[in-house]
Amino acid sequence: MNQWAVVIAGGVVVGYGALSRRLSTTVISGPLVFMAAGLAIGPLGLGLLDRADDPELVSLLLEGALALLLFADAAAIRRRDLRTEGFLPLRLLTLGLPASVALGWLLAWPLLPGLGLWELALIAIILAPTDSALGQQAFSNKRVPPLVRGGLGVESGVNDGLALPFFVLALAAAGEGHDHPGVVETFLRALLLSGAVGLAAGWAGASVLRWSVDRGWSTTDWRQFLTIAVPVVTYVLCVAVDGSGFIGAWVAGLAFGVGSRRPRPARAGRVNGTDATQSTRFTELLGLLLASLSFLVFGAVILGPVLERLSWRTVVYALISLTVVRMLPVALSLIGTGLRPASVAYIGWFGPRGLASVVFGLLAFGEHLPGTALLTEVVAVTVGLSVVLHGASAPFLGNRYGDWFTRTLPTEPHLRENALASDADSATHRPKGLGSEV
Repeated sequence: MNQWAVVIAGGVVVGYGALSRRLSTTVISGPLVFMAAGLAIGPLGLGLLDRADDPELVSLLLEGALALLLFADAAAIRRRDLRTEGFLPLRLLTLGLPASVALGWLLAWPLLPGLGLWELALIAIILAPTDSALGQQAFSNKRVPPLVRGGLGVESGVNDGLALPFFVLALAAAGEGHDHPGVVETFLRALLLSGAVGLAAGWAGASVLRWSVDRGWSTTDWRQFLTIAVPVVTYVLCVAVDGSGFIGAWVAGLAFGVGSRRPRPARAGRVNGTDATQSTRFTELLGLLLASLSFLVFGAVILGPVLERLSWRTVVYALISLTVVRMLPVALSLIGTGLRPASVAYIGWFGPRGLASVVFGLLAFGEHLPGTALLTEVVAVTVGLSVVLHGASAPFLGNRYGDWFTRTLPTEPHLRENALASDADSATHRPKGLGSEV
């Protein structure tokens, strides 16, 4: 990698870190800052960073960031979240997510000619997960009802993991007949074997951590390193057996979270004021840093080259994906919940696409399937537009929606959106995003 590219990347981290609180209330989001910096140092700008020069480094950064965030998000999932956040995340995940995939698949067919059935399915699946880092300003705005903030946070922390098995199977189906493993072998290795590895690694890591914390034998700092080793080891083991490192990391996070929260005697579980479950904090922060740099790399080596050969079909589908493909399924999934149109529209709009879509698209491109160049173009443009549109609209729409809620609540105290008023601090379950206030 060019030395000046490293210097500029470090400067962007320093600059954004110094201004992060100030920028959190503006249209300049963290992902936008890093993506713009990437475009500036990529082929469209200074030409300091090119994917052809360091393809393995690019893949390592993007995949490492996603693996850590998948693990951290899964470890933070609690069954009570799906209850305390009300009906919203369950509706969005069980009804909205599958409907988004189906609608994205259907609408891709007339707009993206030349792609096969499974390539079209891949595009729909890749663009289905949402990323809270791009909409953190909307999710964390305290004027937005806790029900909406918490529901969107749980959704964005879970749906990338739920989309993983479908992505892996669709990729295998698209690759059949092109010297790629078939669906059955992929199911056995990527889902069953990787899931088993992740379950064992996550449970073992949580057991070791609990054992150490209960006896007071570990320091707070080293617990953080112990925790981060779990997704790294899991990912490498799954790749070694030709499985899916991402599925392994996500399952490991689920097992780690459950294992570290098992009931324990009242005297145990807290040493020097630190609970065992707090040990994922460093993993979250490292994942956040890598995700920031991933948006820089995305702008330089993926989005930049795509902009040189942009087609109208790609732009149209990207806009449809961010609007119709997200908002219509959300509206249908929330029928009968009692939420007002303003809330449904707010929830529907804030479904930003981010790191998961970029990495899934990169993995599909690496399989050298027919049509993957077009697939990469669609994913890159959609994520790029999402960074700009969702980041820029989050402060304004969050405040407008908060104003509506504040005006309406006094006259309608039983408003459905006010269901979680007693839990006013309910918010996202992912670490604060690139545009958030810290």
